[in-house]
Amino acid sequence: MKAYSQDLRERVLTAAHDTDQSQAQVAEQFHVHLSTLEKWLRRARDTGRTTALPHGGGRTRTLRECGPFLRAEVQKQPDITREELCTRIAEAKGLHVSPSMVSRELQRLNLPRKKRASTTASGTRRG
Repeated sequence: MKAYSQDLRERVLTAAHDTDQSQAQVAEQFHVHLSTLEKWLRRARDTGRTTALPHGGGRTRTLRECGPFLRAEVQKQPDITREELCTRIAEAKGLHVSPSMVSRELQRLNLPRKKRASTTASGTRRG
């Protein structure tokens, strides 16, 4: 979710300080949640700042450094399953990962694991 603009923050805080409206009315007027307005007011009161806090970062990918290894394994055995890849990663890198983790990393590397539709021996699909 993107941060609210600084202009909106200042207008909301000005309205909350300068009008006789309740905080709930001001929040409704500017289409922000009441708890958001309360946090902005508390931060302005405690620190004197009205700017947004910096982004916290997020989680780092466990398989971030395994891209070349995954590419090599898929190239060696194109029909490898995600579970087999998990086992090979555990053996080679010492990382214990889930099949869904491997699937997301394969998607990032543009290595789709979708199998082709099965056909009968005659080459025609079943109805």
